[in-house]
This record gives sequence, structure tokens and C-alpha cells, in this order.
Amino acid sequence: MLDSLKETGRALGREIGRAWDTLSDGWHELLSRSGNALTHFTHGDKRKRKEDDLSPDGFPHWSLLAGEMEETRNDVLVRVELPGLDKDDCEITIDGNMLHVRGEKRFERETSDSTYHVMERAYGSFQRAIALPRNVRADKASASFRNGVLTVRLPKGEQESVRRIRVD
Repeated sequence: MLDSLKETGRALGREIGRAWDTLSDGWHELLSRSGNALTHFTHGDKRKRKEDDLSPDGFPHWSLLAGEMEETRNDVLVRVELPGLDKDDCEITIDGNMLHVRGEKRFERETSDSTYHVMERAYGSFQRAIALPRNVRADKASASFRNGVLTVRLPKGEQESVRRIRVD
């Protein structure tokens, strides 16, 4: 009986170890691959809200806006997933070698007499800055929005010239 109990304990320990390794691997990948995608959503001035407002105070303030960057011979392509937004809800600016995506995801509720049991979506204003791998021609940039994915096409610009300075 004691040997059976010991074996059960060892088997349980192995399963817990495997579960911990899987969880640890998942968190490691999330942080290493998506760390920059973790985006903070802010809400308006809480003092101006009325008591009966359906405010998202209790809702998450962080969400992943997953993206990818692809470089072709002529362009840098940036794609960012923006679920729940329309093209008019976001603004794109380029400052040097930084692409800034700003927007607002609005909370809309169909009825006021319901109860949420799960709330994982963040709402409010956000800003995401994405470092570009090279100089781009901001004046020739274009953007499109399809199926909740923002695609920004940035034609490559001239490489920064390297200047050697002679030491006297």
C-alpha cells in the first residue's frame, strides 16, 4: 500500500513538473515575442463620469496588439491586429525611425441589464510605438485596413550616410 502511494506521489510530481514547464514556456514566449505588443489602454477623466455611466473601470487596461514587420526589396511592411476598431478609429504617424499607431477602442454595450462573467478585452485610448529597421520615406507611406488588420507600407529611404571624421 505504501509503495503504491509513493508511486502515485512520484507520478503526480512528474505531471505537475510537466504542467509547470509548459506554463513557464508559454510565459517565456509571450514575454520574448510579444513584449512590445502589450499595449496600455487608458480611459478618460474619471472625475467627469456620472455615477450611472457604464464605465470600463473594472475592465482590463492592458491588451495585446499583435504585429509583424516584413521587409521586402523596396518596402517595410508593418501589420498590426486591431480587433474591434474601424479604420477611422486609428491614427498613424512616423517620427524618424518610429512608427506610432494611436487609437481608441470604444466600449459598446447592447443592453444595460446584463452581467459580464468574463471581461478580457481592453477599451480606451492606446498608443503603440514600433521601431523601424531602417530609414523610410514617410511622404510615400500608405496604409490600409482590412479584417481588423492595419497594414502600413513604408517605402525604404536612403541609407544614412556614414561620415568619417578625422582626428587631428
